[in-house]
Amino acid sequence: MPALLTFSRVTSDRTATKWCLVKEIMPFGNTHNKLKMNYSAEQEYPDLSQHNNHMAKVLTPEMYSNLRDKETPSGFTVDDVIQTGVDNPGHPFIMTVGCVAGDEETYEVFKELLDPVIEDRHGGYKPSDKHKTDLNPDNLVGGDDLDPNYVLSSRVRTGRSVRGFCLPPHCSRGERRAIENMAIESLASLDGDLNGQYYALKNMTDDEQQQLIDDHFLFDKPVSPLLLASGMGRDWPDGRGIWHNDGKTFLVWVNEEDHLRVISMQKGGNMKEVFHRFCTGLTKIESLFKDKGHEFMWNEHLGYVLTCPSNLGTGLRAGVHVKLPNVSKHEKFGEILKRLRLQKRGTGGVDTAAVGGVFDISNADRLGFSEVELVQMVVDGVKTLVEMEKRLEGGQSFDDLMPDQK
Repeated sequence: MPALLTFSRVTSDRTATKWCLVKEIMPFGNTHNKLKMNYSAEQEYPDLSQHNNHMAKVLTPEMYSNLRDKETPSGFTVDDVIQTGVDNPGHPFIMTVGCVAGDEETYEVFKELLDPVIEDRHGGYKPSDKHKTDLNPDNLVGGDDLDPNYVLSSRVRTGRSVRGFCLPPHCSRGERRAIENMAIESLASLDGDLNGQYYALKNMTDDEQQQLIDDHFLFDKPVSPLLLASGMGRDWPDGRGIWHNDGKTFLVWVNEEDHLRVISMQKGGNMKEVFHRFCTGLTKIESLFKDKGHEFMWNEHLGYVLTCPSNLGTGLRAGVHVKLPNVSKHEKFGEILKRLRLQKRGTGGVDTAAVGGVFDISNADRLGFSEVELVQMVVDGVKTLVEMEKRLEGGQSFDDLMPDQK
């Protein structure tokens, strides 16, 4: 998982220096303005000749010309949609999407661009397709028997957006604070093993920050170019915070990349227990928000609507930290992951490499599969990878374990 406070906290001077750096590179604001209409579409069209992201593959001068004078009811424009992909040509490990939504209507107003981006990113998911949701943990088969000698920790997370509010790239300070207040009030109603506490980033003491760092309950401070270019780092850390239960196995990020990020996690390989807590807590949170007159963004085509098109549908990433020092060196490792519909990251997040043969293995898909189906892919796939690792440890072949394409 990416780090919340990626700067060094060795001295307060270094901390202050990093904050200054962030402020220097932070964009002044989004690009929604009328002055650009004084120039032709050709003059305003971005140079994408060196770019490798989904947006750059789809956007054409003709499409840009058709969309440049459109805006959502909140004023989000196509230039706002594409800015992060313009400023960030590519990524060393994965192909980025290159665009974001500023509100729920973005996906409709700019569907000429976003529909093919979604189709490209989500394996052919078409505008006519309908998404399916399944948050019944009893439908998961197995998941409580992943070998803890190899699977070090298990985690399931997703995002949720509150209908009627702009998304983080475009929301105002007041909107952001209103969402934070709603989250604080709703999460305070959770009880039992979900009882917990909220920590506002701007009010955290050094000790509280360090404890969250030590617990790995961390999200990116706005140093990522992807976050900065999209406008998600504005007014940091105002309106942002982290809530977690007393057992430190269920947590909610507020106003990071999405309004809410909900995460269930624990040491070891009991993904069934992690997923059960995830479904239970998420369902309770949605009910609490509805009681206050606020529902989450959802439609039958896109499922749950989130800021980045890569997270539409379930928004779900189920992952484990797993030791695979031998399998990871095998020439077919990439092909195996592709067949299992899984992806790999370093244990420190998307920008990091594996250390000691330990990888963060998770589902590659978000849209077009239900939550249960995606977690099932991870459970079944990780069991296969661990069995392959054991074979290689014993000097044996795992050819008979090679999976078919899921």
